[in-house]
Amino acid sequence: MITAVPLPAKRKATAIWFTPALRTLTAVLGTASFGLGALAVFATQNGTGAAALIAFGGVLLLVALLGSRIESLEFAGATLRIRAAAAEKFALAEESEQRGDTATAGSLRAEALVLMDAARPIAADYRSVRGSMPAGASRTRAMEEVLARARGAAREQSFEPAEVLRWLRNGTDEERVTALAMMQADPALRSFEATLAAMANARTPFEQYHAMRLALHMVDGLDAEQAERLARAVKEQRGIRFRADPDRRRLAEEILRRARMRTRR
Repeated sequence: MITAVPLPAKRKATAIWFTPALRTLTAVLGTASFGLGALAVFATQNGTGAAALIAFGGVLLLVALLGSRIESLEFAGATLRIRAAAAEKFALAEESEQRGDTATAGSLRAEALVLMDAARPIAADYRSVRGSMPAGASRTRAMEEVLARARGAAREQSFEPAEVLRWLRNGTDEERVTALAMMQADPALRSFEATLAAMANARTPFEQYHAMRLALHMVDGLDAEQAERLARAVKEQRGIRFRADPDRRRLAEEILRRARMRTRR
């Protein structure tokens, strides 16, 4: 475990020892370790050693990027905790902007976006799994394990809803799926309109499946008009996108059943 406690009394001392030169050295070492680990995946049979190099390199790169903002890194639990009040920083940025302090607002937003990057390793893992394994049940299980981590992060940390929404609307394939998983776990991150759009414009069957899972989480809280729109969207996709997919068919039937209950009230 590596721990750095950036309490107010210690911030100045932290800034002194973590100099730009040390940050650069940490980044170089992290890049080298990560690269060697990635090479070892293909050049050796020592999968455990390769994974350790990759993990260690990733930690060093994260330390170089975030510096004193890191609160703790736990290898044993495979968790990363960042002292991240990203949502609070966004709120403070809004308050600063309302006071006319645009410089502080910009700085706070920049910090919040860095903290939001806590979810990026999860998205990168999803991309790695999807790109390195052949399609099939094993790959699907591996991708589901990655998304389970995204849900855990959403439950344990505060993320700015607008930033998660941006991932879903404008992000890469892996960012979109990660955002869907985070929305499944945290109701405060959800958007009905974005969920409908994700169902209709999913880039992969896996993404559409998770957009539908999110819709199922939301359906009981919809009003009659929203439930009707959701049912209509599901029916449109049911006849086009997943005729041969039993998992999406089952999800569709459950969504339609619950949507009918909402429209009858």
